[in-house]
Parts: sequence; structure tokens; C-alpha cells
Amino acid sequence: MSIAATSYPLLSTRQLQCCRIKSTTYTPSHFSVNGFQSFSSVGIQHHGRCCVRTKAGGSQEGPQETFYTKAEDPVTTTNQAGNSSKSILSFLCPLLKLVGAKDPSLPRSDTFEVVTSGLASISRLPWGSQAIPDVAIVREERGQPMRLLQLYEFEACPFCRRVREALTELDLPAEVYPCPKGSLMHRDLVRSSGGKEQFPYLVDPNTGVSLYESGDIVKYLFQQYGEGRGPSLGLLESTLFTGWIPTIIRAGRGMTLWERAKPEIAAKRLELFSYENNQNSRLVREALCELELPYILHNVGKGSSRTQILLQLAGSDKVPYLIDPNTGLSFGNHKEIISYLFQTYSRI
Repeated sequence: MSIAATSYPLLSTRQLQCCRIKSTTYTPSHFSVNGFQSFSSVGIQHHGRCCVRTKAGGSQEGPQETFYTKAEDPVTTTNQAGNSSKSILSFLCPLLKLVGAKDPSLPRSDTFEVVTSGLASISRLPWGSQAIPDVAIVREERGQPMRLLQLYEFEACPFCRRVREALTELDLPAEVYPCPKGSLMHRDLVRSSGGKEQFPYLVDPNTGVSLYESGDIVKYLFQQYGEGRGPSLGLLESTLFTGWIPTIIRAGRGMTLWERAKPEIAAKRLELFSYENNQNSRLVREALCELELPYILHNVGKGSSRTQILLQLAGSDKVPYLIDPNTGLSFGNHKEIISYLFQTYSRI
């Protein structure tokens, strides 16, 4: 069966105008969650923050002993699993780049894209689809977190995916700084702050903690923001077995910076309503990563307390939903979003 590649045409000026947000309807306060300042232009800052490092040989089952080092003088520790993961990535990434090396701005078969992304979602069920009931409401009553967490990652990385799945479960928004291979901006920030170019990398400005290692990050997130809850059964362990499948099925999309991506940083953060295991949202996040566009991620998994915010903004609870405060446009269709992103933020 052949599939015609007729999707993702460039949007016409008339279509763009039809998507425009009325300036009198939405203000930054509508886009914020828990009073967050949505349009932050600040990435990592050095304020003598401490980096948490897990000691080598720590148990995966129980609490791990940690020690603290200044971000300016990082201590690098590795374990056997970490070295093995790096070896697999060093082999897999160039191979997938060779297989999937196509111009991401060209028209694609939407059927093929959605089907392969759907298979990727099936491979990771049930993780990254549902929010823990009421956990966000309890946090909000205490005003936590006051500031958005900052996640440095790239979409195709299975260990970054593990952290994004945890954020969905915890109903936590975050500032996402894509770090594709060939990055012009964000990889340097991670290296200068943490001392090494490794992903995912989490910065929590509320506690002054920064972390490498996805397992440590997930445990930290649940300890700090899980209200006594732990990760869903298998979330941590399953990554080693099925976490690679979405990366392989999607042929490494969301892994490498597109050569025509604009080097300039957008003045205001784009905002994406999404949840990790949604097949259409994945396609949009891949594009954001390939363009190295930082954005505010609003997780709205099933049962999310933020679904009402999405309903008020979009008139629907469907994701993905993108807001671009730089142009005053919003979109609720993945094909239109991807076309818009490559039209607006690349040198075509």
C-alpha cells in the first residue's frame, strides 16, 4: 500500500490570520500556571547552586546516598548502567541519523507519521499518559513549585523520555530546553553549568538543585513534588527494555538540529499543552527539538487538573495545543503546528 506524501503544506497568510489570537482575549496571566511567569527568557543561572550527584554503586531499590558539589566544581560519577547506556547511544544515534536523515521541513505522509508515532506510544503504555489524581491541587494549595523547573533534553533520548513521563504523572509544567545534536545554544549551557554534556539535565530553581541521571531526576521529582507518591510501577525499570522503541520506530526524529534552524532565540517562550505519550504531541515536540526552540511544557495527561485551563484557551481538551506569544498565533492541529514552526523559525 502506498502512502502519498501530501501533508504539512506551508500555511497561507489567510490561514495564519484565521489562527490569530485576539490580543484582548489572552494575556500572559492566562498562560501561567500557579502564577508562574510564563515567558521567562532566563536559562541556567549561577548562584552557587548545588548539584546533587548519586554515589556510584548506590542501590536502585532504596534511598541512595548523595553528596553535594558546587555547580562551578562538578564531581563526575558514573556507573556501569550509565556507561552501557552511553555506548548504546553512541552506536544508535549515528545509525538512526543515517536512516532518518531527511529534510524535516518537507511534506510528509501524515498517515505514516501518526501510525509510527502511535506505535511508539503503544510501546510505552501505560507510562506518560495519566496524571496522578489531585497531586497538583495539593501542591497548588501550598504554592509549590513557585518557579518553573528547567529540563535540558532531546526528544529522541529514551532517558529524557523517562523524565518527561514522570512530569506527566506529576502534572508538572516545566521549561524545556531542547538539546539536539549539533546544538547551537543549550548544550553549551549544560556543559558550563554542570560540567559535562549529558542528558537529561534538570535544574530546579526552587531548591537550587541540579541533576544528571534520569533515574535520580525521577526520584527527586517524586520526593519533592509527589506528595508522598512514587513513580508508577515499572516506569523506571521499563526504560531499559522498551524506552528505545519509540526512538527506533521514529528513526531518530527529534535528535539532530536542522541545519536551517534560525540561530536566534525567540523573544518569548512558546507554550505547548501536551502529555508525553500522546502520538500527535510527539510529532510537535520532535519539530521543536529539531529547531532547538525552548518552550513551556504544560502537561495535561488524563486526569490533569490543568485540563480546564486548556478548555478555556482552546475550547477543547485535545492536545497538542501551541501558543506563540511572539506572533499572537495559536494552533490545535499537529499538522498546522509543524508547518507553522518550520515556516516561522527556519531559514527556508
